[in-house]
Amino acid sequence: MAGLTRELMALRIAQELRDGMYINLGIGLPTMVSQWISKDKDVVFQSENGVLGYGPIAEEHEEDPDLVNAGAQPVTLLPGASFFHSGDSFTMIRGGHIDVTVLGAFQVSEKGDLANWTTSAEGIGSIGGAMDLAYGAKQIWVAMEHTTSSGEPRIVSKCSYPLTARAAVKLIFTNLALIEVVSQGLMLRELAPGISVAEVLSATEPKLVISRELKEMEL
Repeated sequence: MAGLTRELMALRIAQELRDGMYINLGIGLPTMVSQWISKDKDVVFQSENGVLGYGPIAEEHEEDPDLVNAGAQPVTLLPGASFFHSGDSFTMIRGGHIDVTVLGAFQVSEKGDLANWTTSAEGIGSIGGAMDLAYGAKQIWVAMEHTTSSGEPRIVSKCSYPLTARAAVKLIFTNLALIEVVSQGLMLRELAPGISVAEVLSATEPKLVISRELKEMEL
């Protein structure tokens, strides 16, 4: 029940982005989304450390140690890119100017609660910019594996880890499915190729509403 690779998860997220969006990508899997933006799509990536208008992660021969994203990955710049103080970057975020932030998560609840900064097992962590993004961005999308390495659900009835934000998540992209947080609960919208509804249900703690338009992901 492997489902999508991390690369294909990032591709599916990139497909969901729309022209004119300003987007913030969290550390880890979400940073891969910028690799999959087609040249005819007009979106702008923003980073907490003060970069607006960056492109794909830099290849080895393109690296510049002064051009990095918030996760310290070397990035490329697109025409019109700009730099500014991180305080100004967070003013953009807190001012509601970011259309979508894509974040990793340890858990998401059936109400869209987000837990993504620490676990009880680790006992360490920093809530960092995720709290600002979860509050200030217009939409929060989560990118994560559907289950833990031991097979425990990451989509749960109630988060057992410390929360980053309550009722914040709109879309959940996993290696098995695309799930939307709606008023009725969690709606299963798409299945990864080769994955069945039964497999998704068995890997998810809360009940899912099955969309009438449920389909296989088009990648």
